[in-house]
Amino acid sequence: MSHDSTTAPEAAARKLSGRRRREIVAVLLFSGGPIFESSIPLSVFGIDRQDAGVPRYRLLVCAGEEGPLRTTGGLELTAPHGLEAISRAGTVVVPAWRSITSPPPEEALDAIRRAHEEGARIVGLCTGAFVLAAAGLLDGRPATTHWMYAPTLAKRYPSVHVDPRELFVDDGDVLTSAGTAAGIDLCLHIVRTDHGNEAAGALARRLVVPPRRSGGQERYLDRSLPEEIGADPLAEVVAWALEHLHEQFDVETLAARAYMSRRTFDRRFRSLTGSAPLQWLITQRVLQAQRLLETSDYSVDEVAGRCGFRSPVALRGHFRRQLGSSPAAYRAAYRARRPQSGDGPGANGRAAEKPSVDLATMPGDPGGPGAVPSQSRRTAAAASGLGAHAASLPTGPTGHTGHSGHSGHLEGGRPPSDAFAPGRASLPGPRTAPQ
Repeated sequence: MSHDSTTAPEAAARKLSGRRRREIVAVLLFSGGPIFESSIPLSVFGIDRQDAGVPRYRLLVCAGEEGPLRTTGGLELTAPHGLEAISRAGTVVVPAWRSITSPPPEEALDAIRRAHEEGARIVGLCTGAFVLAAAGLLDGRPATTHWMYAPTLAKRYPSVHVDPRELFVDDGDVLTSAGTAAGIDLCLHIVRTDHGNEAAGALARRLVVPPRRSGGQERYLDRSLPEEIGADPLAEVVAWALEHLHEQFDVETLAARAYMSRRTFDRRFRSLTGSAPLQWLITQRVLQAQRLLETSDYSVDEVAGRCGFRSPVALRGHFRRQLGSSPAAYRAAYRARRPQSGDGPGANGRAAEKPSVDLATMPGDPGGPGAVPSQSRRTAAAASGLGAHAASLPTGPTGHTGHSGHSGHLEGGRPPSDAFAPGRASLPGPRTAPQ
């Protein structure tokens, strides 16, 4: 897939300088990083699988700070190389960072900046995107990270165009992935870019994973809200909105409840959450619709009314833009993967499925037979965000920036910006730079 990055063609033409070699991959580890994310690039690039038709990379495991490096379960790791080894790598991978609120070591950031200046490809998996952002490599670029940390990334680094829906984003010489297992998707994409589909397919078979996953991480979005706005006066307005999603109201209504002008409310809401209030409100209505489709037998028309949409057409449009599927197709895929149970009534008194299965096995497990259909090539999509429901309060919204000049209604015309920054077209699933 492609996006509208203007830097990618130039980046793709960059040449390595100095001692750097394209087949050398340096993996930068820090103390406190989770072992799963850290192991992904080690497994993909560090094991000789030439017998299966996978070209070999040369792996350099580098410590980003003084060791020993502690990881999950109290394990201690000793990296065979230090930061100096990065000077030989054509690709530098940062698989994770231990804290989204603390800065990475400056020495490591300098090494990453220098590698990028000398033509190396820089990759951030999951929270590794925070390291790339701290190094300034994501400024003005599209990027993703684990959906749970996307609002924080957008707030801490406002010049980064964060889209929490993507499995990964390829912006040419800088690449980022969503959380945890999405690191495998991005590493497979790198192998595919370097050596073609056959090599990536052979590697995927060895790893026992799909060679490509469709869709993005929006189906895994939680409805919780960040704790940081719990004490803010706007939290009360947010709570009211979530408790009244079945009613038709717009952003002007929320601004009036906050005793603010629309312009002041938009500015305050963004500064606090990194989200445009209209976009956040649309997202909450779609998430509520998703929940009702999963747990009740309401018709699509009834779901639209119970989620505050002015018409089923409005629901269908926003639902498809966010989840890549119509409401009816989503429900069918959901039920195909989770057999109905007659043990209890749904929200409307009719039999409904038990919502007890882990979200990871929900519709749309991208490799599964019940995957939710996804439009694989959309040049403009709307609403995405980290949703919420009333039981999660008091806290505050997550989400992304959008157009403040919109009328505030939930239907009609083009929807507002769908990422954490305005003016960026959004694509579901992985996004790659133009070739």
